[in-house]
Amino acid sequence: MFWGKIRKRALLPLFLVTTVLLTGCGQREEEQHSPELLLGFSQLGTESAWRSGNTSDIEKKAAESGVSLMLEIANRKQEDQIAAIRRFIAYQVDVIAFSPIVEEGWDNVLLEAKEAGIPVILVDRDISTKSEGLISCHIGADFYNEGVMAGEYLIRKANSLQMDEVHIVEITGTEDSTPMRQRQAGFMDTISSDPRMQVIESVNGDFLKSRGAECMRYLMEKYGDDIDVVFSHNDEMTLGALPEIENAGAVPGKDIIIISIDGGQEAIDVLKEGKINCVVECTPMLGQELMDTAKKLKNGEEVEKVIHPNELFFSDEQDLSDLAPRGY
Repeated sequence: MFWGKIRKRALLPLFLVTTVLLTGCGQREEEQHSPELLLGFSQLGTESAWRSGNTSDIEKKAAESGVSLMLEIANRKQEDQIAAIRRFIAYQVDVIAFSPIVEEGWDNVLLEAKEAGIPVILVDRDISTKSEGLISCHIGADFYNEGVMAGEYLIRKANSLQMDEVHIVEITGTEDSTPMRQRQAGFMDTISSDPRMQVIESVNGDFLKSRGAECMRYLMEKYGDDIDVVFSHNDEMTLGALPEIENAGAVPGKDIIIISIDGGQEAIDVLKEGKINCVVECTPMLGQELMDTAKKLKNGEEVEKVIHPNELFFSDEQDLSDLAPRGY
């Protein structure tokens, strides 16, 4: 009996040491496999190949970078994005990122994020705010320059065709969104110095293929042969518009100059067929910049306030036979 008590007392320290060692190993293993960063990302929707490509790239780069991603799709509703951001705050993520559907109306929820000490990154689109310090960084295309490139192409094309007058219809993106405003401004500023250029009407296509078709049907019925150019703010609307032009008896790319923005695979294929004349690139591949920037913010490092990817344009002026697959 006495020996049994001694043996139990001798075994107790050994048990405690073993437990501590095992717990320590478990903690180290957990630390090795725990994500470097928890990122909450609100994507505005799934309205286009561009948007789907953007989401896929962010998911892929998060996995490759050891980032745990909380992804919410807002179905093109600002109230859903605001609710998602509030959930990210409640969950105490390290960094919040979102692609805003419109520019206004974000101050209250972003002030909540600031008070919680969570940095916020804008992806793709920008916002309008009078408050300071709500946004740490904006990662996305230079939409104004995209409009400029579209306008510069049109001037070259009009020169090559020796056009005396150029009647333009514009199918814009979502009203009050950053790409809509800035693409329009860049285009208008560029063509304004050319007296041949006249925008006869701008209509809102909301970045949707179905709306692009509706807008083009209306424009063809109203203006018909008077239309020389269609400037469309994204590929989805352009692809919706083309059949309506053909249904009206015109040949897109020949009778009417077609200028689009995004640079997705389907639009590039149609460009090669000759039904689109120019596609300005707006790359959705922003995932790596987002992951790198989020990590810097978590570590307290300074980041650039605006990060633009390098972007190109593709047109009937070029040999596109060796162009690599677009990936979106």
